[in-house]
Amino acid sequence: MAAFQKIPDFAEQVLKGVHNFAAHTFKVALTNTAPQAANAVLADLTQIAATGGYVSGGFTLDSVVLSETAGTAKVVVADEVIAASGGAMGPLRYAVVYNDTASGKPLVGFYDYGSSITLNDGETLTVDFDQSAGVLTLA
Repeated sequence: MAAFQKIPDFAEQVLKGVHNFAAHTFKVALTNTAPQAANAVLADLTQIAATGGYVSGGFTLDSVVLSETAGTAKVVVADEVIAASGGAMGPLRYAVVYNDTASGKPLVGFYDYGSSITLNDGETLTVDFDQSAGVLTLA
């Protein structure tokens, strides 16, 4: 899986105080269509069909931790295990992180799996967030 890619609008939204990584709820939505530079909010994406255990809006990230050491802030997110249940889920290629608390549900960034995949009933996909370097770092 490629590195986490931030959505272009995210940088501006951070400076406007839209995202609070210490208090807001963040989710991961699945899509088979590449996020575009103009995409800014969840409604700009075409999510995969709500089947096989996928619900519109995706999955809540269980642990998002903001920390700061010596002037460097880092956001660490626990890996998210997504399981197909009751049927197939997908096809999907992109796991897109967004802020579910902020108005409009602004996008943060995404992972690209390189090609479309389908999870058959009982199969899992782990969105593997970087536990060491974090998802986002601001120095």
